[in-house]
Amino acid sequence: MGLFDRISRVVKANLNDLVNKAEDPEKILEQSVTDMQEDLVQLRQAVASAIATQKRTQTQYNQAESQSNQWQQRAQLALQKGDETLAREALVRKKSHADTAATLKASLDQQSAQVESLKRNLIGLESKISEAKTKKDMLKARISAAKAQEQLNNSIGSLNTGSSMAAFDRMEEKVLQIEARAGASAELAAGGSNLEEQFRLLESGGDVDDELAQMKAQLTGGSVSQGQLPAAGKTAARSSESSQVIDAELEELRSELNKM
Repeated sequence: MGLFDRISRVVKANLNDLVNKAEDPEKILEQSVTDMQEDLVQLRQAVASAIATQKRTQTQYNQAESQSNQWQQRAQLALQKGDETLAREALVRKKSHADTAATLKASLDQQSAQVESLKRNLIGLESKISEAKTKKDMLKARISAAKAQEQLNNSIGSLNTGSSMAAFDRMEEKVLQIEARAGASAELAAGGSNLEEQFRLLESGGDVDDELAQMKAQLTGGSVSQGQLPAAGKTAARSSESSQVIDAELEELRSELNKM
């Protein structure tokens, strides 16, 4: 490969890369439709010109055909009058116009075919332009949606959601710790209240126990005092004497009840 070919390929590659980067889909679509509409205008002008040429040829053909017929009638008239020279001249004129009419007829047929072809192309181009406009609008809508999605993705990607979620997790952990401390405080407060209540009950029940012990002591004939206990012998003697006294009192109570 020669140096010139290599340079040419490099230049083409760079130019293609620049063109690809510079292409804006929306602008290219608009320009494509504009170009097609310009082609449509030119095609309409071509169709109009072809139709005008066809009409002009048709007029010339009609005139040549009419003159040919006219000279044919003149030749017949001259021959009827016995003037063969004049009839011959009329036939020469008739042939000239007939040849012109034949040439114009061939051109007219060719122009008619060309006009029909141009008309079909015109109809096809109009249909393509209509389809292109519809497709252009659809593609532009898709381009707008894609750009909006890309912008949204970029916005979401730029957000520091990881640190935000981590902050939420830390705050949730702190809330759980605060709730745990509050529950523990409630339990401690409830336990202290129960303990105080138990001691209060013990303190309130001490008087009853002391009174009960005193009553027992009275029944046994002794007294109870803290820090000193009666001797066993003395306790037994006092118990015997007390029992005798109680028995006598009970016997007396029964006698009184029987008398009543």
